[in-house]
Amino acid sequence: MRKKDLSLLVLILVVGAVVTLINPRFLYAGNLSNTANQIGMFGIFSIAEACVIIIGGIELSVGSVIALLGVLFIDLIVNHDVDWILALGLIFAGGLAIGAAHGTLVTKMKIQPFVVTLCGLLIYRGAARYYTEDATAGFGFGASFPMLEWLTAGRTNVLGFPLPHSVVALAIVTAIAWVVLHRSVFGRYLYAVGKNEEAARYSGIRSDRVVIAAYVICGGLTALSAVLIAMYTRSISPAVHGSFYELYAIAAAVLGGCSLRGGEGSVIGVVLGTILLQVLQNLVNLLGIPSSLNFAVMGTVILIGVLADQYFVQRRKHAPAVRGQAAAGSTPAALERVSAE
Repeated sequence: MRKKDLSLLVLILVVGAVVTLINPRFLYAGNLSNTANQIGMFGIFSIAEACVIIIGGIELSVGSVIALLGVLFIDLIVNHDVDWILALGLIFAGGLAIGAAHGTLVTKMKIQPFVVTLCGLLIYRGAARYYTEDATAGFGFGASFPMLEWLTAGRTNVLGFPLPHSVVALAIVTAIAWVVLHRSVFGRYLYAVGKNEEAARYSGIRSDRVVIAAYVICGGLTALSAVLIAMYTRSISPAVHGSFYELYAIAAAVLGGCSLRGGEGSVIGVVLGTILLQVLQNLVNLLGIPSSLNFAVMGTVILIGVLADQYFVQRRKHAPAVRGQAAAGSTPAALERVSAE
């Protein structure tokens, strides 16, 4: 675990202790289980966002993709009687296709990621609203999918604690993402492209393929999140479902040490960033503070993360100069000048 991750973990423990002192209900099993469920669902698409940020890109359409794919998933299994396993595969394929389209537009058409994903944000949200005619999509009376509901929104009693299955899904995704990013050649390529895409290309890395792959991974994980969230809410209003989720994801990634310049970040850090955001949101709820302040909290968190990143970048730039001055001051010539004085 990196120093940044350890610092973030300490901050989470401190915030948790403060929340407990303010309101002991924070430690109730039911509250912790609900918070863990939110961490599980939000953590997966935060890792998806981090994969794109690491290569120096951005994905602003996460919330809209979650709304569109969630609507399609519910419609397939409820209104068209598609087997849920097949529907899950189709939704996952849809997420991969969206990611591939974004990556292709960024690499082959040379369109800025901000523009591509901003257009996606508008297109997918509009498509979801048109598909449902601005109506709410949900499960009809008596509609039940026991196995699917248990896998996605169920909870298993572990030592007296109702562990949400979304946390299990997050743990699996985190383990796989950690191996891919930190223990594989492909992961090194992601960081190399994020640090300097031109240098990576000259060193033999097919940067276009790496960028497209990052967006494809992001799309696939977002599709998984869409299914989990749809089964948790059991109804989707496409006008608001998933709104501002991309900001949660960006905030979690920035808190976790991902630089918006690219080339930095860790999976563990992103998960810890998600935990901190959900603990802060839980604090807002327990204190009875208006939920609209959640956006103020997110904005403040993102600003603090960017300022911290800027500070560490400046420190890294000045560190070699300081070491060079120290080395120059210890040369024999410098020592002779000091002796002569």
